[in-house]
Formats: sequence, C-alpha cells, structure tokens
Amino acid sequence: MLKNLCQKMFGRSLWVYHANSGGCNGCDIEVLNVLTPYYDVERFGIKLVGSPRHADVMLCQGPALRATARALRTAYEAMPAPKLVFAIGGCACGGGIWHDTYAVLGPVEKVIPVNFYIPGCPPRPEAIIYGVAVAVGLVDKKVAPVEFKELEMPIPRYHPSDLRGKDEMVVYEKMDKI
Repeated sequence: MLKNLCQKMFGRSLWVYHANSGGCNGCDIEVLNVLTPYYDVERFGIKLVGSPRHADVMLCQGPALRATARALRTAYEAMPAPKLVFAIGGCACGGGIWHDTYAVLGPVEKVIPVNFYIPGCPPRPEAIIYGVAVAVGLVDKKVAPVEFKELEMPIPRYHPSDLRGKDEMVVYEKMDKI
C-alpha cells in the first residue's frame, strides 16, 4: 500500500535534500558518493536540490543534536507536502555511539518524523540506493525466507537409581538419550 502511494505521489522523479544534523560525516561522504556519476542515481529520477522548499525527500545523517535540532525542524517544515524522510546511518537511526552524551538528543526521529531507515556505519552507497529505490517502489524488495533447523545433540539423561558405586568410582548402568 505504501509502495503504491509513493509511486502515485512522487511519480517519476524524486528531488532530495541532504541534511546533516551532526556526526562524523562518514554517511555524508557516502550520500555524496551516491550522487556522483559513478552511481548515476539520476537514471532513477533522483536529483539533489539545494533548498528544502524544492525537495520531496530529506536524507538525514548524524544524530539529532541540541545545537542543530531547531534548524533540522525548520528545514523539515519548509518542505512541501507530501514529503518523506530517510534516516541514513547508525547515528540517524539510533543515536550512534554518541546516543548518551549531553549534546545528543538521540536519533533523528526525536526531532522530525522518519519514514524509512537505512542502517550502517556508514551504509554503502549501494545500500542507500537500494533503500531509496525500495521505499519509492522502483525495485522490489528482495527477501528470502530462512528456515532454521535445530541440530539434534544427544544429551544423556541419568537417574540416581541407575548409579552403582564401587569404592570411589561411580558407574552409570543405563544411559537414555533425550
């Protein structure tokens, strides 16, 4: 249902605004790498814009900081509806390694509503492209069912009535396996 709604709302092109709310810039480098001609995301209709007023999607990196929370919220409110927000990287998804420090409020979702999460520290450019393409409905989600089979390990079951002791040595006369 969300896939159909995204396809209907955003059509063929997706204009993204790149917002960093603080962090190590590892995810920024990967997002900017996605926008280079090497990965050529413009073939999917994804284009970087310089203003949130022109954007359909906000790509957020880094944890929500006290110093940048108001600016992030203002940029989100400047985006026209309908809008999507992607939290890219471990810091944006859960606060990262700084989740319990004074300056960090936590994940980006504490400041603005997040629609999709792309975890990783930093996520690979292929993962970012795949996450955006799946969210917008450009490609199908590739999930295979995994079947777990428990190994049968014989565990001996001993009963005290089966113990026979001779001097210091104890012998089990019967052994059942579970």
